[in-house]
Amino acid sequence: MNMPLEINPSEQLNLILAKQKASYRRQPVPTLDERKQQLSALKSALLDNQEAIVDALSKDYGHRSKDDSRISDIMPCINNINYSLKHLKGWMKPSRRHAGILLAPAKVSVQYQPVGVVGIIVPWNFPVMLSIGPLITAIAAGNRAMLKLSEFTPHTNAALKQMLSALFDETVVAVVEGEADVAAAFSSLAFDHLLFTGSTTVGRHVMRAAAANLTPVTLELGGKSPVIVAPDMPLDEAVERMIYGKCLNAGQICVAPDYVLVPQGKTEQFKKAFERKFNAMYGQISNNEDYGAIINQRQFDRLIAVIDDAKAKGAQITSANGEAIDTAQRKIPTQLITQVSDEMTLMQDEIFGPLLPIIEYETVDNAIDFINDRPRPLALYIMSFSEQTQQHILAHTHSGGVCINETVFHVAADDAPFGGIGPSGMGHYHGKEGFLTMSHAKTVLSRGKLNTGKLVHPPYGSAVQQLLMKLFLR
Repeated sequence: MNMPLEINPSEQLNLILAKQKASYRRQPVPTLDERKQQLSALKSALLDNQEAIVDALSKDYGHRSKDDSRISDIMPCINNINYSLKHLKGWMKPSRRHAGILLAPAKVSVQYQPVGVVGIIVPWNFPVMLSIGPLITAIAAGNRAMLKLSEFTPHTNAALKQMLSALFDETVVAVVEGEADVAAAFSSLAFDHLLFTGSTTVGRHVMRAAAANLTPVTLELGGKSPVIVAPDMPLDEAVERMIYGKCLNAGQICVAPDYVLVPQGKTEQFKKAFERKFNAMYGQISNNEDYGAIINQRQFDRLIAVIDDAKAKGAQITSANGEAIDTAQRKIPTQLITQVSDEMTLMQDEIFGPLLPIIEYETVDNAIDFINDRPRPLALYIMSFSEQTQQHILAHTHSGGVCINETVFHVAADDAPFGGIGPSGMGHYHGKEGFLTMSHAKTVLSRGKLNTGKLVHPPYGSAVQQLLMKLFLR
């Protein structure tokens, strides 16, 4: 049933879910070897199908750099599998806990049990990494999984479905497509865990739908991730450290730098530094294989509307390479935007594209206040070689994650959790934290033949109970 759902999506989705839950009941705890075999097979399939996948991604975008796709979609999945294979045995091992004198003699352990069936809702911007990545975690934790792929990436969806259907029975991994009605039905299913990656607005709807079934959710959202360029940081160095994170996938990344805070009086210097580096990396973009297009006309029109709104409200806009926006290919060189205000759409919503507001601050504390006056972002980027400045900003801001003198690469850290906070998301996955998210940590207390529990049975008032009260309540 790995096909678009066009008729009675709720009924068809529930049928798939029922089959997966029945499969889980028959084999609730896949062995270490079974999980490793599935992960290894998935790795081989990704490597064998990588050319078909990157070609499909480029077709969905109109143009997407194949090297960008390998670096940002394929490579993280391979690294994730390698890391999981190396550490899975340790993750699965029950952990011994201290029982304490009150419970002695008894053994206490925590067993990590698969939750059951995991639902994964996939966005369009990194449709491979953000479908296969969570799937790797679900498999490592011993679960079945259902993936809802984005309706905006049909070519990539076809490549993924072909690959996954050859590897997994539908009772283990199922792939579905569809428009908003299918997505709504999917998020309403009684999963044992639901992971959603997308906008904060849609995330609220997903969480509301999941609440009806008390389904635990991991929400990977977004927000306006800021860059603070500290006074000690050379501007050329700051640009070199942050420009790749802004230009990768034409800025269509949930952790892309959304706006830059620069010291007062340094806007023009920052712009010139950005322009030099952009031209060195890309030059002209219209027929540049390394620079990606905007995913579709709808998103392109949205970004043009944001630019027009900013212009109408007094913003100054400079193309990073002096080149005009290519409407035919939907390619936009990074637009450096100054004289911005909170009234502009640019500063109200996550940009999710190659537009970069530049805002001046008087002191680092002013920059911190600017960030803290707004919803907590998914990422914060600190450009400074001063450890004192770094620690001051870390201590006085909240964000899902942080890079110091870098951008976006914290997402690729396999041995660290990834997730947002507040409006930018909840819960974590990646690495061990992902395994724990998609497992149930079940406490098991075990006694042998000696029954010390009877010492606290009624009737109360015995000498033994009085002694226990004195020991533990003093």
